[in-house]
Amino acid sequence: MSSTPHFLQGVFTFTGGGLTKPSQIDPALSYVVPSGLTAQPLYFRGGNSSDELIYVSLVRDGSVMRIFPIGAKSSVNVPLRVVEDVDPDSTLELMLAAPDGATGEVVIDFGMMVF
Repeated sequence: MSSTPHFLQGVFTFTGGGLTKPSQIDPALSYVVPSGLTAQPLYFRGGNSSDELIYVSLVRDGSVMRIFPIGAKSSVNVPLRVVEDVDPDSTLELMLAAPDGATGEVVIDFGMMVF
């Protein structure tokens, strides 16, 4: 079985709208699993430049799969190997929530295998 790594990554600015209101970080952090293939998340790394706790949600077809809290001026590294497969034609997206009015930059590195 052949597999190909795929990454959603970058540095993005944010302004929080409240911890209960996650929103899209950037369109570049969305991925549709190609028809006939399966994706398997491998890891999430994130960094937060703000003075507030934020979190990034991994969303599959509109439903939250995982939540990654990132402390103030901190980072997180979460291995996701063998968690679960993501079916063909599913949409994966990373979304962010932060306290209302909080601003900063978030560093995102999300890796998956597509096979």
